[in-house]
Amino acid sequence: MTETASPVPAGSFQRALDRLSDVAIAIAATALIGLVVVQGWQVFTRYVLNDSPSWTEPVTLLLLSTAMSLGAAAGVHTNRHFSFHLLAENLPPAARLVLSIVRPLLIAAVGAMIAGWGGVLLMDGLDIKLAGASMPQSINYLPLSVSGALICVFGLNKAWQAVRPAREEGV
Repeated sequence: MTETASPVPAGSFQRALDRLSDVAIAIAATALIGLVVVQGWQVFTRYVLNDSPSWTEPVTLLLLSTAMSLGAAAGVHTNRHFSFHLLAENLPPAARLVLSIVRPLLIAAVGAMIAGWGGVLLMDGLDIKLAGASMPQSINYLPLSVSGALICVFGLNKAWQAVRPAREEGV
């Protein structure tokens, strides 16, 4: 069972995160459409015009990285990511509460690591031009860094949501 609705009434911060997740999904969907267009152009120019452009492969990789990374971040926000709910459902209530707090904190930590190391890799190759396209060599790490930061924020929000009802109940 995956829960997609927030257990806490939606405040302005929650609505802002919902909008941020929607924007991430819209960008990911646009990247997928762009991926289809670029690959379609690649096939057309290769097999019909017999003149394949060099920019299509790096652009395709950037669009693919964008779609996957931002889609994963939105999946964390909507609880549509890979998880093991069976274990949590069979634990005693106190252990279930601890797990409901620790799990999003681990997700946030992984997101912070992805954002941090992705940022390091992005900055490391900004001054090197990519072969075939006039983009920095490390541009594919930009969506990874952004999505890592989003995963961290969404994970911390999930942890806060898990702590908040426990504080209100006095547990």
